This record gives sequence, structure tokens and C-alpha cells, in this order.
Amino acid sequence: MNYSDLRHFADSYGLVFMSVVFLVLVGWTFRRNAGKHHDQAAHSIFEEEDRSDG
Repeated sequence: MNYSDLRHFADSYGLVFMSVVFLVLVGWTFRRNAGKHHDQAAHSIFEEEDRSDG
């Protein structure tokens, strides 16, 4: 394998792979019933923690 072979592979299949990964990640974010998980994560910093120092 030389540079031009690797460049051709990256230009064609690398772009397809990165596009598929992007679409999966975007789809995962907007999946059904994901809103309640996003709301819980957004408000988790405002919840009090129960600390028992002894």
C-alpha cells in the first residue's frame, strides 16, 4: 500500500464512515423519550446531595 491508495480509501470510505457515525449520534440524541433524560441531566446540578461526613 502506498500513499495514494490510503488517500483514496480515506476519501471514499472514510467519508462514508464519518457520515454514518454522525447520523447515528444525532439520531441517538433525538430518539423517542430522550427528552426526560436530557431534562434530568440539565437539572441534576441543582439537586442537593445528601452528604454524611460522619
